[in-house]
Amino acid sequence: MFSCVHSAAIAGVDAVPVAVEADLSTGLPGFTMVGYLSSQVKEAGDRVRTALRNTGFMMPAKKATINLSPSDLRKEGPGFDLPIAIAVLAAMGIISPAALEDCMIVGGLSLSGAVEPVNGVLATAMLTKELGLRRCIVPVENVNEGSLVEGTETVGLSDLGAAAAYFTQGSGGIRTCPDGTPIPSRCTEDFSDIHGQAVLKRAALIAAAGFHNLLMSGPPGAGKSMTARRIPSILPALTREEALEVTRIHSIAGLLPEGAGILRERPFRAPHHTATPGAIAGGGRIPKPGEVTLAHRGVLFLDEIPEFSRAALETLRMPLEDRKIVITRTGGTFTFPASFLLAAAMNPCPCGCYPDLSKCTCSAQMVRRYRSRISRPLLDRIDLCVQVPPADYEMLSVKDPDPVSSALMREDAGRVFHIQEQRFRGTSIRFNSGIPSSEIPFYCPLSPGAEKLLARSFDKLGLTARAYHRVLKTARTVADLAGEEVIREEHIREALFYRMREEAAV
Repeated sequence: MFSCVHSAAIAGVDAVPVAVEADLSTGLPGFTMVGYLSSQVKEAGDRVRTALRNTGFMMPAKKATINLSPSDLRKEGPGFDLPIAIAVLAAMGIISPAALEDCMIVGGLSLSGAVEPVNGVLATAMLTKELGLRRCIVPVENVNEGSLVEGTETVGLSDLGAAAAYFTQGSGGIRTCPDGTPIPSRCTEDFSDIHGQAVLKRAALIAAAGFHNLLMSGPPGAGKSMTARRIPSILPALTREEALEVTRIHSIAGLLPEGAGILRERPFRAPHHTATPGAIAGGGRIPKPGEVTLAHRGVLFLDEIPEFSRAALETLRMPLEDRKIVITRTGGTFTFPASFLLAAAMNPCPCGCYPDLSKCTCSAQMVRRYRSRISRPLLDRIDLCVQVPPADYEMLSVKDPDPVSSALMREDAGRVFHIQEQRFRGTSIRFNSGIPSSEIPFYCPLSPGAEKLLARSFDKLGLTARAYHRVLKTARTVADLAGEEVIREEHIREALFYRMREEAAV
């Protein structure tokens, strides 16, 4: 007897349809699986037979053939265990094949028959809706995640017994409300914790308001890491579309908390400087999301950026420019989203004391070699560069009577978010940093004085075409903070100030 079940495999950040076919025929008893399977999927045969037996379903002494189609797509992960078991039960006549026609099924199995959670359920639920199927059958731990997709019914199963009861009697499944379980807030840091450093806070505000990349250079303990970790506290809330996008990525990567629904906060990723190029960009035979993708719609913080390998840093070039990263393998080409705010921190020299020659133990050659670890093309993609002065005793001991808090900065940034929302309505642009070069003249009108200043500075500072466009985008955000529609001379001057600081950083 033959049966077929709809299932899905993860390719990049999307789910692709897979048909799980089961056939029981006369012949030498056995359990054969075909369809370009990884060793993990091949092991499903033993898990499924044992789980069926321990749940009370004895397979007949027949030849069982399982095919996962299409055969040119490599299948990985434990998510095919449950659909294989359901297909076998249908081939045995326990479940009616007609009950499976409008279902997408994914899930793992333990030897006892319990259904185990899997990654990528949100992407699978999206595929279910795209294919016009009515129900998405998932492990009970993943039901909140799957229920985020409107227009399909998500049902959670706890074990094979519940699966058989659901498909034969319509009972045994678990459903939840569309938004599932919210994730509690993780960002408790506040900018009021940072004493002084007015220029650094101003740069952080500009970076957050326009989603501009930020490089902070200064001695250890000056507040660079504290600033980076507080940037999420002044970023705008995720839209529902962005939240679904972020949740899908973290689900595929296996980073979604157990039983969680939609992620409501922008990601903050801070990989260690020993991270490999594959960890930053994503990798594997079937590539998985790397740090640049896990930081999508959020912040990627690289502390001690010169300590990262040159190869790892150079992988940032494409995502910083194109807001995506393309990885090519023999099995195909995979495109991952990578629109993030880069916040980076570095010391002025290996020991961190330069230019205080009374404390610095580094030679001039050591300083140059240390700073040259960040290539000019990468620096060219960073909008704001700030020299952070060391924190002195007075700065730390004297209480600021009017501290700049995250709430105040978020209020200023919120006005800019609203301006950008109105300005880019009907387009794919969300922030000023995402303005295409071809549309800069339209979105960034200059006053005569600002145009003259920019013309004089272009050759004097040796700006590249990319740097020129980034200065204009930064000036656009500075003007928005001032409530000005036309970019004026003072706005260009502040944007150039941060470019000049970039020159001092190398």
